[in-house]
Amino acid sequence: MDQYITGAAIKELREQRKMTQLQLAELLQVSDKAVSKWETGKGYPDITLLEPIADAFRISVPELISGHQIKNKNVSANMIRSGFYVCPVCGNVIHSMGEAVIHCHGIQLLPAEPEPGDEQHMAFVERVEDEYFVRIDHEMTKTHYISFIAAVSSDRCQMVKLYPEGEAEARFMIRGVKKIYFYCNRDGLFCQDIVKGIDDKNKAYDDSRERRELEKTADMLFG
Repeated sequence: MDQYITGAAIKELREQRKMTQLQLAELLQVSDKAVSKWETGKGYPDITLLEPIADAFRISVPELISGHQIKNKNVSANMIRSGFYVCPVCGNVIHSMGEAVIHCHGIQLLPAEPEPGDEQHMAFVERVEDEYFVRIDHEMTKTHYISFIAAVSSDRCQMVKLYPEGEAEARFMIRGVKKIYFYCNRDGLFCQDIVKGIDDKNKAYDDSRERRELEKTADMLFG
C-alpha cells in the first residue's frame, strides 16, 4: 500500500467531530493511549481498524487513507464543473462531476488542471447540422498524441477516446455544449470554451492566430 492513514488526519477528523481520544477509543474498542500514539506518530492503527475508524468518522476508507474528506456538494454539482482523472500508468480516464477520491494502479489520482489552448493545442470547431465537428491540430504518434476529447454541457459529458496514429477529431451532439476538453499525453489537459459567433458557424477557423483574434472580439461583444 503506497499510502496509509496518518495520525494528523485522525486527529483532524476527531477534532472536527468534537470527539475526545477516549470517546474514539471506546468506539474502536482500543485504549485512549493507542489513539494518542497514532496521533503523535508513534504508531499506526492495525489495518483491520481502517473500516471501523472510517465508520466512526462517517467517511469512506479511501477518504480516510487519502486524508481528504469529500464534502457532499455533488447534489448541486453540474457537468460544467467536471473533473478528469488520468492514470499515468495505464492511461485510464475517469470522469467526475464533483469531488472524488480516485485510485488507479495503487496511485491516488488528482484531477487534471485544464489550461487554455495554445498554439500547439488548439481545438477547431465546425457546426455540421446538429453536431459539432471538433478537430485538434496535433500530431498523433505513438509517443505524442491526444488521448481523448470531451464536450461538456450543464447536464451531460460526451467523451471520445482517441488512439495513436488515428485522427485527433470527434463529433458531438450540440445540445448545450459549453466547453471542449482534450488531453495531450505529454502536456496534460486543455479546455476551450464554445464561443458564440465562432463555433456556431458552418465553417471552422483553421488558423490559430485568426481564432485567437476572433475569440478576443467575441469576448468583448458577448463576455
